[in-house]
Amino acid sequence: MAEAATVRRSRITPEREAELYAAVLELLREVGYDALTMDAVAARTRSSKATLYRQWGGKAELVVKALRHEKPITSDIDTGSLRGDFHAMVRREDDCHMEQNSALMRGLATALHGNPDLLRAFREWIIEPETEMLREILRRAVDRGEIRADNPAQDYVLHMMIGAFAVRGIVDELPPTQDFLTSYMDAVILPALGA
Repeated sequence: MAEAATVRRSRITPEREAELYAAVLELLREVGYDALTMDAVAARTRSSKATLYRQWGGKAELVVKALRHEKPITSDIDTGSLRGDFHAMVRREDDCHMEQNSALMRGLATALHGNPDLLRAFREWIIEPETEMLREILRRAVDRGEIRADNPAQDYVLHMMIGAFAVRGIVDELPPTQDFLTSYMDAVILPALGA
């Protein structure tokens, strides 16, 4: 199976893959997940539907991998302090990308609840890698003595981060920004962790 996946992937260059992902995200912003079709992606990218299905299996995997491509996991965050690591996480994206990704996430929220394939792919390609990265950052903070190993807030850091990112537009009618998320981490997450 892994060999078949490697053979399939070798047919599309990294540049072409990036171009396809960009088109998928553009369509997603325009029409939303439910109205996005493989026909539309094929037309927009001048690809065959057969190639898209062979490469990604379906719409859910294609959309989630496009999201992951837009925001790759940077597992090399290690500034030597929990606060520094959290701030480095926020700086992975500039304010413009955060606003675009916030809009995408709002658009996907309903679709995630109604589509088991999308939810499964989203958990595998977005949530689980982000959770593992956070666990590693928190493990290092525990090892350095910055936070207690038994602090229950550790289980909710991802929830707090996603919450701040997702609801800024609803509560303040403003997009999430680096300054807002950095202040939120300093005022809410770090104190909850006892750091």
